[in-house]
Amino acid sequence: MRNTAPRLRLAGALAAALMLGGIATGPTAQADERHGKEPTLADLAQRHGRYFGSATDNPELVDEPYKALLGSEFDQITPGNGMKWYATEPQQGVFDFSQGDEIVNLARANRQKVRGHTLVWHSQLPGWLTEREWTAPELRAVLKKHVQAEVRHYRGKVFAWDVVNEAFNEDGTYRESVFYKTLGPGYIADALRWAHQADPRVKLYLNDYNIEAIGPKSDAYYKLAKELKAKGVPLHGIGLQAHLALQYGYPTTLEDNLRRFSRLGLDTSLTEVDIRMQLPATEEKLAQQAEWYRDLTEACLAVRRCVGITLWDYTDKYSWIPAFFPGEGAALPWDEQLAPKPAYFALREALGGR
Repeated sequence: MRNTAPRLRLAGALAAALMLGGIATGPTAQADERHGKEPTLADLAQRHGRYFGSATDNPELVDEPYKALLGSEFDQITPGNGMKWYATEPQQGVFDFSQGDEIVNLARANRQKVRGHTLVWHSQLPGWLTEREWTAPELRAVLKKHVQAEVRHYRGKVFAWDVVNEAFNEDGTYRESVFYKTLGPGYIADALRWAHQADPRVKLYLNDYNIEAIGPKSDAYYKLAKELKAKGVPLHGIGLQAHLALQYGYPTTLEDNLRRFSRLGLDTSLTEVDIRMQLPATEEKLAQQAEWYRDLTEACLAVRRCVGITLWDYTDKYSWIPAFFPGEGAALPWDEQLAPKPAYFALREALGGR
């Protein structure tokens, strides 16, 4: 990687000044700056024909400073949980879209676009689906009804769907989900077809983690995508979640990986970006994190069909990492007080800002 130490030191010094009170901090100061002249991350990304977004979740929306920054810095939102199966069909055939609707309405008020997440996943399923045995015809009917009911509800309100999420194991074999075990691998093509029938204009993605680098898992997606495209199945993109961790190394083949999916005629996007570290956070770790945020942004910008980047929420205040990876955290470009970290300034630099 290129030598970025001087830029990182400058970003770190500016962030430190902000956090220590040398300059006014927090969303109010940032909003003042933006309304003056400074472009947002979304503004900068739009200059490259990309979007720059954040995930969010319904319980966070009572936090007004958080919501203000969410609405002003980004041009795209992903509901973290409100569109998942357990939330949208808590009882068989009984649909509840209220959580997703709240976020869609917020996005509309802020002129942001929404990425739908997710229609088919092995996790966060309602008990009625997981606590009984299904025949293949029964489960196929249940899956079709769920996919089409949700896609129809949000027709014209979301620009893309993560149709199938996390379908493969690390070695490239199919994950033994209830859908795979009962229906076989064909459930993926079926879900894509059903979603397309319900909304012919929405972009349809497969989405997963640990597929940023070229390897067995991303190879499995490449092979599947090639097969689906050859059969005329409506697949438009691959979502690379990009949940990274400093201790495991940067995926240096990211740009090459994005390019090979582009050659299949597919869009790509970095859909759930965060870069965690083993705590405590140090100046050195924050500098390395900033470099990684810069590198992955530049990789996306280098590939025409990488259409955008979404942080998996933008602030450490609402990060999922500490609850799932004890002793790890500090994964996002804003800290728990909504103050920008070195990663934020690295993102600006990568997007051509200052």
